[in-house]
Amino acid sequence: MTQPQTRAAAPGGSDSKPDVEGIRVNAFAQTDVGQIREHNEDNFLVADLTLRSRGLGDGSGGAGGGQAIGRHGSVFAVCDGMGGAAAGEIASQLAVDIVFERLVDGLEDDRVLSRDDLARRLVRAIEAAGLRIFQEAKVDRTRRGMGTTVTAAALLDDHLFFAQVGDSRGYLLRQGQLVQLTRDQSLVNQLIEAGQLTEEEAETFEHNNIILQALGTADTVQVDLTFCELRKGDTLMLCSDGLSGMVRFEDIREVLRSTTDPAEACKQLTDRANQAGGHDNVTVIVARFDGASLIAGPEGEPLKYRKYVLPEEPAEGTEPGRRMTPETAQALPPPGKPIAHVNVPQGLSSTFVFAPPPNAGGGFAPPMHAPKPGPAGLHDEEIDIPGTHVPPWVVVLIVVAVMGLLAATAFLLLD
Repeated sequence: MTQPQTRAAAPGGSDSKPDVEGIRVNAFAQTDVGQIREHNEDNFLVADLTLRSRGLGDGSGGAGGGQAIGRHGSVFAVCDGMGGAAAGEIASQLAVDIVFERLVDGLEDDRVLSRDDLARRLVRAIEAAGLRIFQEAKVDRTRRGMGTTVTAAALLDDHLFFAQVGDSRGYLLRQGQLVQLTRDQSLVNQLIEAGQLTEEEAETFEHNNIILQALGTADTVQVDLTFCELRKGDTLMLCSDGLSGMVRFEDIREVLRSTTDPAEACKQLTDRANQAGGHDNVTVIVARFDGASLIAGPEGEPLKYRKYVLPEEPAEGTEPGRRMTPETAQALPPPGKPIAHVNVPQGLSSTFVFAPPPNAGGGFAPPMHAPKPGPAGLHDEEIDIPGTHVPPWVVVLIVVAVMGLLAATAFLLLD
């Protein structure tokens, strides 16, 4: 069963150039319950920040083809909820609602956002969503353990920023080459990066449903902020793991290469995920970019995972309410079992959250080798998943312990 599917909202306004010389986008989004689940816990967001509008237009595109990107940019996001049918759906819905509300809050029509402004707004919006979901879970016992992944992409002029928590994904197709520009915050990816698991072994790894961060499982999250510079003809795809976990990378690339219409691409990708078993909800956004202000061809940095490091923010400029305060805690019921470490089963192909122990401040332990900001806020480095800075031997020990526990449980049940 396919749920709401829509075309891209018509972003209005302009950046520093008239719309006719700017960037245009033709986008489509679709979410489907899949073949196994009874409820859809995924949600998506496509929004025009200039018009402060959510939802998608009629896709007519106008004379120039597609919709014009306004001066404040646009945002696309996919959220994959967890914690049971009702709770997971609530978490992912809260995430997309709060991200949109925080991104448009305080925007001024006569002020053009800088890239740093938009990137910081995106990170702060996701942090705020995580805190709100955490608070809701503490207030209502029926929502204990709920959470959601988020992969969001925000566009301003030719810079596309990715903000990542969890294992939903963001890809970009350029001249037939498909590159994943986000990194899964998952146990299996941590083991691959530590050299403990190969790509081939990862495909059959029995604990590949364990993620290391999610919005709502702790009062803070570390958002992985990356970016790329758009080129004419680039295609963005965001998806939940209901697609990336069911359809081979080569098949995803072939659909995006051969299908110029984003609506048809979404349909084909969703159909392939369902034909492969449809073990999870499937959500996908496909957006194609064009416009005179975009450079054609592969000039500049090649497509790859690239960190974007924001400049330090003055203390007086930091936002309040990014962490659970004593006042907030007093207003909530006494906490029971710590939510940050609760694994809530969801059935077949479900997602579990393993959160590394929080530091003294209540968040995830900081990186052992924190990156230093570059001169323009750009930073290339080896893959470094926030919140997963655990020595490889500890990760291996955790996996062995989990497998041993499962074996012992099975032995007792069969005895």
